[in-house]
Amino acid sequence: MPRTLIYFLVIAISVILTSCRSPVVPDTTFSTITGKKIALQDLRGKPVIVTFWATDCASCIKEIPHLIALYQRYHDKGLEIIAVAMAYDPPNHVLDMTRAQQLPYHVALDMQSENAHAFGDVSLTPTTFLIAPDGSIVLQKTGVFDLTEMNSQLSTYTKG
Repeated sequence: MPRTLIYFLVIAISVILTSCRSPVVPDTTFSTITGKKIALQDLRGKPVIVTFWATDCASCIKEIPHLIALYQRYHDKGLEIIAVAMAYDPPNHVLDMTRAQQLPYHVALDMQSENAHAFGDVSLTPTTFLIAPDGSIVLQKTGVFDLTEMNSQLSTYTKG
C-alpha cells in the first residue's frame, strides 16, 4: 500500500474519531440564589442537566414542570439540575419565580455571563445541556427539549 494512502487513512480515521467525541464539560462554577458555589467538575460521576433560562421566556416556563418531574424521578439516582438565569434577568424576578414554581433543583445567577460564556456563549433561552457522568456533553438543545428523549438518556446514566 502506498505511503500517501496510509497517511490519508490515518488522517481520515483521526478526523472521524475526533468528530465523534462528545464535547467535554467546561470548567465553571455556578453561584446559586442561596449563595452556594457549585463547581461543575465536582459533579463528575453524576448526570447533570444545565439549563439556561429567563423568567420572561415562555418556553422556559413551559419546561419547568418537565425539569421538576425529571428531578423528582432521577435525583435520588444521582441527577443534578442547575438552572442558570441569564445575566439580563433581574435577580428578584429569579427569586420570585423560584419560589412561585417551588423549584427543587439548584438555581444559579449568571450576573457576568461567565457560565453562558463557558458553555459557548449561550444567548438563547432555553438552552439545555445534558452532561454524562464521564463529563461529556451528550445532548445540547436550544428551544424546548424533548421530554421522552431526555428520560431515555437519563435512564442510561442513572443508578437503580
